[in-house]
Parts: sequence; structure tokens; C-alpha cells
Amino acid sequence: MRIVVDWDGTVTEVDGLYEAICTFGDAGIYEETESKLGRELTLDEVIAVEVGTIAAPLSEVVAWTRENVRIRAGFADFARRHRPLVVSSGFHELIEPVLEREGLELEVRANRLDPHPSGWTARFRGDDSCPVCGEPCKRADVVGLGAFVFVGDGVSDRCVSLASARVFARDGLATYLAAEGVPFERFEDFYDVERSLRQAAT
Repeated sequence: MRIVVDWDGTVTEVDGLYEAICTFGDAGIYEETESKLGRELTLDEVIAVEVGTIAAPLSEVVAWTRENVRIRAGFADFARRHRPLVVSSGFHELIEPVLEREGLELEVRANRLDPHPSGWTARFRGDDSCPVCGEPCKRADVVGLGAFVFVGDGVSDRCVSLASARVFARDGLATYLAAEGVPFERFEDFYDVERSLRQAAT
């Protein structure tokens, strides 16, 4: 069964995109747009506004990302063993340098950036609305996979997690699934996920 993982806050210890926005963009606008998520703005609209506050050269942000964004304990070995599909609402340009630093080559389905001195522009990989949640979401990335295991942590993981055969969740995703009465397994790191997968296989 294929394993699908979110990136920011799941593979990484903290949300690297949030950290990049707060370091190079406008943290105040981040907080303002996040408060409108799901009410006035869609997730893609929120992300577009937030990354639009970054005007630094991409090379500078990538160098900072490689230096500061840390992956969650156990992920490197887990990735080499299972070759998970990375599905993210973030950006190839900020994900792939971290994978390269870790010596990992994984399939990544994410968005793209057009970095401009006047502010970055997000280029989203799809704009078709999901028939379940009504917004472009990660379900489109798992079409054709068959049954899959999903590992995630946040708002962008809600809809796709409901399509999975088995869910590992933490933070906001865990809170959401618990409130919805959806079964899931909590995890702190990828040693937890690996342990649970092995127990299920025996």
C-alpha cells in the first residue's frame, strides 16, 4: 500500500513555509489571512497572499531553508524504506533543497513559485474544485493510487485524509479527525509510524 505524506509540519519539525514567511515576508499579514481561512478565503488564496509578502531572492530563502528547516526524527530511514509520495500545499522550490540535503530522492507533488522582487507569486498545480470539499485539494494528487496510508498534520490534509485507508495524524489534523469521529493513529515522529506499520504487518 502506498504511503502519502504531507510536508510542512509533518515531515518537517515545524512549518517551514510559515517560518520562511515570518522571516522574509510579513508575519502580520500571515496572522490576518490565517484568521480568515475557511470563512473569507480558501487555502490557496491564503497561501497566495502570504507568499506574496516575500520579496527576497529565491536563492537567499533556499539557503536559509537548507540551513534551518529540520526533518522529523526517523523520516530519512522511513523514506528510504518506503519511498513515500510527498503531497504538499507548499512549494517544490522549498521542499526539494531539504530532500537534497538529506540525500533523499522522492516524488513530490506541490506548487511552484514565481519569485519577483515585488513579491512572490504562487503557481498552484491545479484549480479544479474537489467534489467533496469544494476547493482544489490534495485528493487530486492521490487519484489512481488505490488504497493508501496518509500521514499529516494540518488543514490542507483534512480532505485527503478522509480518502485514505489508514491515517496517522498530529496537531490540527488530529483535532479535526477526533471531532469528526474519524479513526486515526497519533504520531510524534516517523519511528512511531514505522512501528505501527510493522505491528500491522505481523
